[in-house]
Amino acid sequence: MPVISFAPETGVWLLCTPHTSYALRIDETGAPCHLAWGPRLTLAQAEELATPPASPPSSFEGRPPVGEELPVDGGARYGTPSLQVRFADGTRAFEWQAEGHRVHEPAPGSTELALEFRDRHYPLEITLHYRVHDDSDVIERWSVLRNTGADPVTLLRADSAAWTLPARDDYRLSHVTGQWSAETRLHRDRVPFGETVLTSRRGITSHHANPWVMLDAGDATEEHGQVWSAALAWSGSWRVTVQRTHDGRAGFTGGAGRDGMTQPLDAGAEFTTPRHAGLYADGGFGATSRAWHAYVLAHVLPHPDETRPVLYNSWEATGFDVDEAGQKALAARAAALGAELYVMDDGWFGAHRREGSGLGDWTPSPTRFPEGLTPLVREVHRLGMRFGLWVEPESVSPDSELYRSHPDWVLHFPHRTRTELRGQLVLNFARPDVADWAYGWLTRLVADHDIDFLKWDMNRPFSEAGWPEHPDGADRLEAAYVHNLYGVIDRLRADHPGLRIEACSGGGGRIDQGILSRTDQAWASDNTDAADRISIQHGYGQIYPSRTMAAWVTDVPNQLTARSVPLRFRFHVAMAGVLGIGGDLTRWTDAELTEGADLVAQYKRVRHLVQHGTMHRPRGPVDDGPAAVQYTAKDGSEALLLVWQRSPRHGSPRPVLRLGGLDPAARYRDARTGAVHSAAVLGRYGLHPELPPGDWASAAVHLVRVP
Repeated sequence: MPVISFAPETGVWLLCTPHTSYALRIDETGAPCHLAWGPRLTLAQAEELATPPASPPSSFEGRPPVGEELPVDGGARYGTPSLQVRFADGTRAFEWQAEGHRVHEPAPGSTELALEFRDRHYPLEITLHYRVHDDSDVIERWSVLRNTGADPVTLLRADSAAWTLPARDDYRLSHVTGQWSAETRLHRDRVPFGETVLTSRRGITSHHANPWVMLDAGDATEEHGQVWSAALAWSGSWRVTVQRTHDGRAGFTGGAGRDGMTQPLDAGAEFTTPRHAGLYADGGFGATSRAWHAYVLAHVLPHPDETRPVLYNSWEATGFDVDEAGQKALAARAAALGAELYVMDDGWFGAHRREGSGLGDWTPSPTRFPEGLTPLVREVHRLGMRFGLWVEPESVSPDSELYRSHPDWVLHFPHRTRTELRGQLVLNFARPDVADWAYGWLTRLVADHDIDFLKWDMNRPFSEAGWPEHPDGADRLEAAYVHNLYGVIDRLRADHPGLRIEACSGGGGRIDQGILSRTDQAWASDNTDAADRISIQHGYGQIYPSRTMAAWVTDVPNQLTARSVPLRFRFHVAMAGVLGIGGDLTRWTDAELTEGADLVAQYKRVRHLVQHGTMHRPRGPVDDGPAAVQYTAKDGSEALLLVWQRSPRHGSPRPVLRLGGLDPAARYRDARTGAVHSAAVLGRYGLHPELPPGDWASAAVHLVRVP
């Protein structure tokens, strides 16, 4: 069956992925309408779905609020529009006129459909893009809008895509919420009738929500049931609206921007929406997550096959109090522990000794690093580690030489207070001169000091998001800001192919497929408390793979929660991602250093499973029983099971953990105990993991297939 096929007589298009189908048609009015998204269909079967209903909808209801590929304002439409435009004469309605189509292969293994339309009267063209891959069930969608006239057009809302689900008796919405230091807390809630809006108005992806959703009929489990999901690749403000109608339909639309924002489209200008990727999976939330992880590794990350190094970061050890001698001492201890990448965090530049001063003056402090950073970098390299550095290119302190020289470079409105958060203002990356300035000092910094890794932070949301020097600046700003941010990173990586970057925004404030397409890993949260991290990492892993998730072992009592957790438990939680250490190693006892080095070595023996294997979740986060995550080699040759139990309750059932992804005919040996288990037993009946007695018990079980 062709990947993309067309029936000219009925106007039906069918897109096929390895396990799913997506069907649409151009109706009699010229509008693109949804037909199906789910299990595989033939083209003839898809055409059956194009048969009009026996009785037309009531004249009181108008067009169904869900069911169009990109709902627009115009006619008897009363649902959430994905596209709202305002033409120069004030007209807002859009009327579809089909102009043609293109099918091509943008890369080996990928096929793209472009459906071309224009307004019936006004000079606005829109092309709907669909892309499928031979190795993924994910369907990528985006739109390109072009003003072909002489007068400006205003895009009041320009979503990337709308997605329609089959009729069900009920629907459930899965998504994450949170705040700084409490990100990606998973929620599964019944979808109410009407509209549910998830959004970020902060100019960044947000700690409080993330631009993905999953919908099911309320009956899906971790390993069973149909799940429809979509994720937006955008690192600025965004909006997803989920709709449920009284007649048993549901759908959602999403794209860049927020309420109150518009996008001016000048004569001859073009606007491309960010990629909105959708996935149907019949295998529950586990199969959905595994399909997303595989897609991110195959089609999003720039270097997916690399194994991320064990990282040491200086922040919790030193705060702003950094100098050459202290960093060299920490680096020696980090190397002895087994770290492979040493990252010096904040406090190394200008007069930056506290929040509110010196941010933006990106030259090494002459008192703390009298010969610059080169002696420290050379020492770190001599110790056998790569060298990384913390930067925050998008923010500035009012008490800085940069701000005193360029007060106009920050987001601001005339005659309005410039709100400071953390003693900072936001630089206007929408301005080409600001973006060029950031690129210039960054590329010189990396080249002059032989830097291998940047931790790119962004610690505050937008406020007073204005651009007074530019007409319609407040409306043009956010999209231009994100595109210029992407451009700086892209140029920087082109200059320095060996450079690797971690995305950070006050923790998990900027994690999405857009930023991950040009970085190598992400900092999920500033909260390093191991107990809290279990829930944070559980929500993160619904869409994003462990290969992208940096996770640290830090000191106790924890700086945020004052909770004390054994070192072994802290390591076992952090081993579920890209392992890092962030404690003050000068205060670790000899016993802790020995235990830590042993646990780092254990991680290195199994990290290929964590970073490149497939994930199963035998049991989600619970307070009084074991939670567990499993990583299995793609060929089923070995697996790692990480188990954490916060506080056992006497008399509670002792749950078994059923493992997935193993070779069903094989037997597996526990690499630590030597015990041999049948995969059939592990999968169907489960494993009782051996845990130490008492609170904060954990285990890492490495299973290797017996030849």
